[in-house]
Amino acid sequence: MIRGYPESMRKSIDKVNKTRDKRIDQIMKDLTLEEREKVLHEFHPDYNPAYKRDIGWGQNKGDNVPNEVADILESYPIYDPDEIDLSQIDYDVGVLIIGAGGAGTAAALWTVYSGVPKDKILLATKLRLGDCNTVMAQGGIQAADRPEDSPLIHYLDAMGGGHFKNKPELVKALVSDGPKIIKWHKELGLMYDQNEDGSFVENAGGGTSRNRMHCAKDYTGMEIFRNLKDEVINNEIPLLEFSPAVELLKDENGRVAGALLYNLETKEYSVVRAKTTILTTGGFGRLHIAGFATTNHYGATGDGIVMAYRAGAKLRDLDSTQFHPTGAAFPEQIVGLLITEKLRSLGAQVLGKNGEQICYPLEPRDVEAASIIKVTKSTDNYVETPTGMRGVWLDSPLIEEIRGKGTIDKNLAAMKRMFSRFDIDMTEDPILVHPTLHYQNGGVELDEHGYTSVPGLLGAGEISGGVHGKNRLMGNSLLEVNVFGRRAGISAAKEYKRGKKPGKLTLSHVKKAIEQIDTLNLKKKRFSPVILPEYRSEAVRDRLIQLFESSL
Repeated sequence: MIRGYPESMRKSIDKVNKTRDKRIDQIMKDLTLEEREKVLHEFHPDYNPAYKRDIGWGQNKGDNVPNEVADILESYPIYDPDEIDLSQIDYDVGVLIIGAGGAGTAAALWTVYSGVPKDKILLATKLRLGDCNTVMAQGGIQAADRPEDSPLIHYLDAMGGGHFKNKPELVKALVSDGPKIIKWHKELGLMYDQNEDGSFVENAGGGTSRNRMHCAKDYTGMEIFRNLKDEVINNEIPLLEFSPAVELLKDENGRVAGALLYNLETKEYSVVRAKTTILTTGGFGRLHIAGFATTNHYGATGDGIVMAYRAGAKLRDLDSTQFHPTGAAFPEQIVGLLITEKLRSLGAQVLGKNGEQICYPLEPRDVEAASIIKVTKSTDNYVETPTGMRGVWLDSPLIEEIRGKGTIDKNLAAMKRMFSRFDIDMTEDPILVHPTLHYQNGGVELDEHGYTSVPGLLGAGEISGGVHGKNRLMGNSLLEVNVFGRRAGISAAKEYKRGKKPGKLTLSHVKKAIEQIDTLNLKKKRFSPVILPEYRSEAVRDRLIQLFESSL
């Protein structure tokens, strides 16, 4: 196993070190709007037609989405609907929450806070409580809570970052609730970084015009979830682990009335009847869109959009996928893992092999990623690893040159620890990065209260579409899961108190979906939800390698 950097990469590192003093006060300017559009259209995977096709059936027929997303939507259910006995109800609850990440736990808590008895709630999750992208989020959470900032300015930043394709009422809800979410977190005991006077440390993020990033070192998502998890446990909210949902159930009135769960251990199905269902299953990172490595946790396979689509929910913005500009490109064991944007907000520059800057370090994420892909795909100004991975340098030692010794230990403890395991000291040497699949920008369309287009179904978190438009800004995901988890929980409690009971359960909507999928005449039958990604098959492995090589 290679420890530290090999000699073949050391020559480039020496050039980075020699140019550092000259670059300290020379930061590249950000691109003009015209330059941004040019680099996006030429190099961002969202704009490459080879990676996409139109959906062939259903309410979003004709929408152009990544091939991997079209694959799971144009798939048969993993079970036979005729073999499921819906008369046998295993769990009968008021509110079913599918997914126990940041959005699901927030939704469960606010359902309880809003008056629903805990024994009338069920929180079901694919893996364990805490196996989610929220735990893996590092850099921070946005909230406009300083006198020189405001939700209005935050709104404009988010809309601009999303290319003004966001759903305005969702962005308004996001930014308006930001300060109250931070207040709630403080009440829970969350430890955000603070100055000596007790005020919050607030950092910059790509595409933001104010410093509003609240952090807990670079463990922000983990710190948020630690508190949400403790609160769920303390409130004794019923939890089913290793029980992914494979289908939403409806009643004869067309209302979503629960879900079909699959026990990963016993291989048995369970029927859950619920007055209201909240979908919080997260994103699709483990589908490896366009062949990219991913920052996402193992269970992020896009199950929620499949189930919602079969139930008739409208989807939006799934043509847009976020590739984080800086995923690890070396060593091999951590390729694709997140290198938080916080490094660039603290001063790290993005460099070519000779130590020259290749782009302004705090462009919006899609522009930053496209700028790096441009270098690795269309020039020879990249660094190549012993296994053939291409990347560019992120000059982490520059942080300490600008902000003083100890800054990395204080602010980036998790990042330093990750690299030190491989004998790389990021205070002394730069780190190699390449864009990595990070976030599902689109999803199930919601309104500002969490309702989908299908009665009885609410949603929150990365499963949803509309909040971020065509590109998400750093820190708005951790805010999103809390804001819309809270709003969905409050809405679910209102539905519960209305007392409307579900009618007879049915899978007739799934049978209708099967009839439409039959018309596609698939060359090879596909089945979804995927539930867990498959890495054992040589065919899958070879396809991912081929896709990645074609992206270079």
